[in-house]
Amino acid sequence: MKADPFAQLKLLDIAEIDARILQLRHQLKNLPESKQIAELQIERKKVDDTAIDFRIQRDDLAVAVAKAEKDVEAVRVRRTKEQARIDAGQVTNPKDLERLQAELANIDRRIGVLEDEELEVMEQLDEATKAAAGFDLKIDEFDARIQELTNARTERAADVERELASITADRGPAIEGMPADLMALYDRIREQSGIGAAELRAKQCGGCRLSVEPAELSRIRTAPSDEVIRHEECGVIMVRTAESGL
Repeated sequence: MKADPFAQLKLLDIAEIDARILQLRHQLKNLPESKQIAELQIERKKVDDTAIDFRIQRDDLAVAVAKAEKDVEAVRVRRTKEQARIDAGQVTNPKDLERLQAELANIDRRIGVLEDEELEVMEQLDEATKAAAGFDLKIDEFDARIQELTNARTERAADVERELASITADRGPAIEGMPADLMALYDRIREQSGIGAAELRAKQCGGCRLSVEPAELSRIRTAPSDEVIRHEECGVIMVRTAESGL
């Protein structure tokens, strides 16, 4: 392919713009905050999974405490009722009175057992409640940090997008007047390898950073200035300049 040497030099400016566009797009996809947020979300889920277990335990214990309180109250009501019968003199038969007093003693023991069980469950509930609250606090801290990073990511992305829009706008004027066949070749190579053109500098390809073989250099030296040279190794368009070392 033939192309005006000046047009080939302009390819370097276009390649610089395209390289910056590629870099900025990569930055948008790989913002450091995104990685941090993802890591924090994984840790948050682990904490939340554990917190769920404690919340379930807490809720179950709250139900158990309510039941224990109800059981104690029911037995107390029964005792009060039986004691009232004795106090009112409703039980006059000595055997019945003795039986009732024995029953009251059993009720008192039952109340003691139930109160001990209630106290134990209440202590377990208190521990589970504190544990759940501790995990909830950790989750709040995770959420606050994630929100902080999300805000920072949004600001960083906005800065990158503004620069990307600006550099993308510069590409239009840069390619204006360029030969269509040269740009078609450049774009095809760029889509395949990420770099369409690079400077041949100090006998080295600016695209792959490999030194050009002597035989290839010899061919390039004798090639007309308007011939489009491609590196045999990476395929990019090598643009000759005064710094090429030919």
